[in-house]
Amino acid sequence: MGSACLLVGCATGGAGPLVGTGDLGVVIARARGRVVIVNTSTRRVVAQIDGLGDLSHASVVFSRDGKYAYVFGRDGGLTKVNLLSQSIEHRVMQAGNSIGGAISADGKLVVAQNYVPGGIKVFDADTLELKLDLPASYGSGQLSRVVGLVDLPNRRFAYSLFDADEIWIVDCNDLKQPGIQKFSKIGRQPYDALVTPNGRHYIAGLFGQDGLAMIDLWESAPRVQLILGGYGRGDQPLPVYKMPHLRGWAVAGRRAYLPAIGRPEVLVVDTETWQEVGRIPVAGQPVFVMARPDGRQVWVNFSVPDYDKVQVIDTQSQRIVKTLSPGKAVLHMEFTPRGEAVWISARDANQVSIVNTQTLVKEAELSVDAPSGIFFTSRAHRMGF
Repeated sequence: MGSACLLVGCATGGAGPLVGTGDLGVVIARARGRVVIVNTSTRRVVAQIDGLGDLSHASVVFSRDGKYAYVFGRDGGLTKVNLLSQSIEHRVMQAGNSIGGAISADGKLVVAQNYVPGGIKVFDADTLELKLDLPASYGSGQLSRVVGLVDLPNRRFAYSLFDADEIWIVDCNDLKQPGIQKFSKIGRQPYDALVTPNGRHYIAGLFGQDGLAMIDLWESAPRVQLILGGYGRGDQPLPVYKMPHLRGWAVAGRRAYLPAIGRPEVLVVDTETWQEVGRIPVAGQPVFVMARPDGRQVWVNFSVPDYDKVQVIDTQSQRIVKTLSPGKAVLHMEFTPRGEAVWISARDANQVSIVNTQTLVKEAELSVDAPSGIFFTSRAHRMGF
């Protein structure tokens, strides 16, 4: 027993009492190339780790035990951070321009999606050793930017090719001979994507046309379907100030809530028929549309010029029940695992607000330099996160 405790003590770096990882998360301090480790129960900063490069579009996935955070930087850096020892264990510069990644269901493979060079790279989760380099080649040898990478069951990954108008599904069980399914002509310029919580539907938003491309992964012969085609209804296209994100995936019962590109609306979709059943006018162009874990509320933030606001939608009445002003340049929101609170980053205010989701009152605030993405270890147990 004594030796086991000694080993655990070494793993935590002697930083204090032993803790689990379920309370932990990270906030990206983008201006300083820094991750800030936070405790979601005590609502405090635990540690700050520098040296992670350009984090202007950073994203994070976690190991299955929540001990490690894998941070994908915009400059192509992939960094493995030990949340318990509060240190960097491995770091590789794997691309020239990268916007995110995923981790396999078994936690053994970490995958980066890249703009430059276009494609994905697969790494061993323990060592960050490169295991597979798969260029996103199309046409006469061009390389497409890759977006919308998600993990699927059984060491599979799905992603979209922005420039090629394609979706690829890759089976990584045999890394020497990976299986690849390619779906072409899926719609113009897929810009982001998600997988539904049950792993059944992969849905890519389309920047070049009204609508979304959907694949039912449970079908024996999967095919691409266009859903919500023409949701702009012939209206004059509006300028898009910031590309919306789909990864928040807001589902409440049979309804899904999605941002309309360039429009001050949230689209409401029946997940059985995949038909639009409503739309909710909101304060501006939505960026993230995220459901509280129980599905009772949907929280929305916005692009400029409305990026100081967050609106709360009650999914029973389909109405906005609160407009909050957490600070200028709200970039991200993250719910605590059971949804009693939401953490909101305001980049230009250098603060993270913690809001009670029942009372809709701010209960705490943390000072963080230019915070952007907020990621809690509960993501380790959710598909597509």
